Amino acid sequence: MKPPPVTPTPSEITPRALYERRREFLKTSIGVGFAAAAGSAVLPGLTFAAPARLGEGAKQSAFSTSEDQTPLTHITGYSNFYEFGTDKADPAAQAHRLKTRPWTVTIEGLVKKPLTLDIETILKLAPLEERIYRLRCVEGWSMVIPWLGFPLDTLLKQAEPLGSAKYVEFVTAVQPEAMPGVRSRVLDWPYVEGLRLDEARHPLTLLVLGLYGDVLPNANGAPLRIAVPWKYGFKSAKSIATIRFVEHEPRSSWMKAAPQEYGFYSNVNPDVPHPRWSQAKERRIGEFLKRDTQLFNGYGAQVASLYSGMDLKKHF
Repeated sequence: MKPPPVTPTPSEITPRALYERRREFLKTSIGVGFAAAAGSAVLPGLTFAAPARLGEGAKQSAFSTSEDQTPLTHITGYSNFYEFGTDKADPAAQAHRLKTRPWTVTIEGLVKKPLTLDIETILKLAPLEERIYRLRCVEGWSMVIPWLGFPLDTLLKQAEPLGSAKYVEFVTAVQPEAMPGVRSRVLDWPYVEGLRLDEARHPLTLLVLGLYGDVLPNANGAPLRIAVPWKYGFKSAKSIATIRFVEHEPRSSWMKAAPQEYGFYSNVNPDVPHPRWSQAKERRIGEFLKRDTQLFNGYGAQVASLYSGMDLKKHF
């Protein structure tokens, strides 16, 4: 008999000792910063109209899992988005203040054509598709989420990256009036994440514009974020304002805060424990029992070749 669904609480999904230790660590982290983007551009030759309801007509992706999807209330109500606070419920409680219109994304750095695009232009770059991905948090819990979007590379190639570009840096917007968390010293703001260029351009890496057939909720990174399903969740940058092509490995916010705990790659790997807890098992939100964690979160057939010959324990 299948057990009834469980309403997530921090003590049930993330072990209390682990949760409190991470909270204590956050209290000692440092840095406050600011980032902004401005302007807009219109690309020629755009032919795809944004639907009245974002998910209307979205095609189904072959990359989708058939696993049971996590309820929307859990996805929006239990998340990490430290710009709004460190409690799991803070994003849902605070993110309604986030202003997602107007919104622009600047693409800069080692590119032939630097661009600043508004969200309406980005929505028209390609047909949307639904991709039901597993999401694994570094804290040991997981979800199954029906994202809406299109491959990130569709956006990246608009700027025509130079041959010297080896990595992509993602910078989250900062709105101090809407984000109470940025007034703290939890992390070095703005939040920065990075991917190797081939990771960013991989077909699995999704530019997310919606969730459960509709626009992306503020609490989950509106108006656009990325989803990199084979990596721990913090690698999937939210509310992106700037995308920057660089030659050298970016130093992400968590690498600055605790380099001994959070590596650049942060691929899901049950054989590489976090210094303070095991990654061998995970608690799927809505389930009682823990399940085994899969290497690359179960996407090894698609992405293992990216790391051929690499020591995954050294390059964690």
